[in-house]
Amino acid sequence: MEKKSVKAWLYLLPAMLFLGIFLIYPLVDVFVYSFEENYNFASQSYTGTGLFNYSYVLRDPYFLQALKNTFLLVVITVPLSTGLALLISVGLSSIKPLRELYQTVFFLPYVTNTLAVGLVFMILFKRTPYSDGFVNLLLSLFHAGPVDFIDGPYGAKMLVLCLYTIWVVMPFKILILTSALASVNQTYYNAAKIDGTSGLRIFFRITLPMISPSLVYLIITGFIGAFKAYSDAVALFGTNLNAAGMNTIVGYVYDMLYGNSGGYPSYASAAAILLFAIVLTITCINLLVSRKHVHYIS
Repeated sequence: MEKKSVKAWLYLLPAMLFLGIFLIYPLVDVFVYSFEENYNFASQSYTGTGLFNYSYVLRDPYFLQALKNTFLLVVITVPLSTGLALLISVGLSSIKPLRELYQTVFFLPYVTNTLAVGLVFMILFKRTPYSDGFVNLLLSLFHAGPVDFIDGPYGAKMLVLCLYTIWVVMPFKILILTSALASVNQTYYNAAKIDGTSGLRIFFRITLPMISPSLVYLIITGFIGAFKAYSDAVALFGTNLNAAGMNTIVGYVYDMLYGNSGGYPSYASAAAILLFAIVLTITCINLLVSRKHVHYIS
């Protein structure tokens, strides 16, 4: 028995080393940096230790704006993208002719370059000296607009960012939910139809409980992905996100390290640890809530 245990640990050793070097060690290192005040990369020195970095970050208006943008992005895009993906997946599952073609079409945005999709959205929404953009052209048909969605008011810019994020993340969710729906045992549906159960009741009593593990997975990963958003904002508003008022927490960390305000690894580390704490807290809450509502097939 001991030989089998040693052999198992040897099999796990490469993965454990990989996780330790590239995940655990950097996390501990960043945690230590976050308490070292005025840390200097060049001289590897700092003036003291304490909570000043956290105090500075939590009072920095750029960080507070990034925190607001990130939370709005999370609260708006995660429920909407998951709900839309579920509706589309149910629709695809009920279509037999050309189902594979429709699935491929819906999955295309996921394999398309993020910046390329952002460029398309800029063309659709951005006003130029020569054109108000395709979306404003549509709005003019209803005697509305024009609205500068890229350089205009905050609400318009947040709307575009949310639409862009939903467009990018939804194909993966459709793929997962379509697979989950296909794996539901048809015996449950047949029994419900024999009893004369309505389609809506079948959906809420059979379909949703059966695919609940996939839904919880998508919600948790959706929250994590939305909190890590950065390239989406860059694709739409450029690299100077602070000037546009559309920075995210990850963008703030990057700016503190490499941006125009770069050279402050202590502040960047404190912001990164705060982001880690937020994501960990929300993930734990989701896992605790899901225990009562998730049906795992044994």
